[in-house]
Amino acid sequence: MSDSWISLSDPDISQAELEAAGDVLRSPRISAGERVAAFETAFAAWLGRRHAIAVPSGTLGLLLCLTAYGIGPGDEIVLSPYSRHQIGHAVALRGARSVFADIDYWSGTIAPESARQLITANTRAVLAGNTNGHPAPWSLLRTLAQEAGVPLLEDSSEAIGSRYEGSLVGSFGDCAIFDFSQPSPLVCGEGGIIVTDDDDLAGRLRHHRAHGPREQASVVASTRIPYQAAMSDLSAAIGLVQLSRLDGILARRRQVEVWYYEYMKSFEGIKDPYRAPEATEVHWHLYEVHLGTRFSRSSRDAIVEDLRKEEIEAAPYCHPMHLQGAYRQPGTQRVRCPTVERVADRTLVLPFHGHLQEEQIAFIIQTLKDASVNVGAGAAIYL
Repeated sequence: MSDSWISLSDPDISQAELEAAGDVLRSPRISAGERVAAFETAFAAWLGRRHAIAVPSGTLGLLLCLTAYGIGPGDEIVLSPYSRHQIGHAVALRGARSVFADIDYWSGTIAPESARQLITANTRAVLAGNTNGHPAPWSLLRTLAQEAGVPLLEDSSEAIGSRYEGSLVGSFGDCAIFDFSQPSPLVCGEGGIIVTDDDDLAGRLRHHRAHGPREQASVVASTRIPYQAAMSDLSAAIGLVQLSRLDGILARRRQVEVWYYEYMKSFEGIKDPYRAPEATEVHWHLYEVHLGTRFSRSSRDAIVEDLRKEEIEAAPYCHPMHLQGAYRQPGTQRVRCPTVERVADRTLVLPFHGHLQEEQIAFIIQTLKDASVNVGAGAAIYL
């Protein structure tokens, strides 16, 4: 990879993170310990929730939540297929059945009315994500979950810092999951965290997460089999510094967003990135571009390839989960989510991080414009 390669993500790491990591590496403890506890306390306080339970990934975070709720084979989880796959993995790993709802065309988040039609006697939870940073319609989703008598699970792995009706995402689910791997603005190598206000649930989550240090050293036979899914002190030390710097990290990403939009104006038919009225603050996970109706999936893929040839990392936003066999139970028919399929076929993401410079954004957009002409679809692109 050459020095001119423009990556999708690039962690915002300062001298403070390097020193914090060095302190841990020079200490007698690298595995889960005091720094994990400090990170959990700081994150819960930042978000205004009672409990935070640090884990190695968002996938394991949701897996622990499903386990703590007793959800497993034969149970159904209603969720969107248009989201971060890593979170949805947990449903399949737990042996539960994913029931896929369609999305809102504009925000990309789960459509409550589509989800409502899928509720059955087997539904054990509704899982909704703040897709690519845009908050889901939490007021409607809370009503839906209450009517169904099931927990509302919140996937905030793509949206740290975004707000819905003035409150930070991660505040709305009975439990919420964050992921701290790239391209999250808050990065600690690999890691995640679960937050909840339910004391009993928090106890069960910790029970299933891992043995404590004293239990690990004990010669007494274990009475439980946890996932051994604790975060390390090394990751937590980096996460603590990142959390303290988060406002500055998000501000630099906001400047990059402004540059993107200014240069995007050279395209015909450009529109502001959509924000629902209730989305009082949106911090994008990656810079998402919706191609116009003249584009096809194959032309989108050709544009991604053209960008990569010019050393710009780009990618389709996601391959919808309902179209992947790994997420379907054997013997079940393929479901249809027409809005998901319509959006996913014409969506790509561009590099988005605080190290990007204005001249790089100008180059990315000019290359994107040239690529759209090359595929014969003109220059109609809609954010």
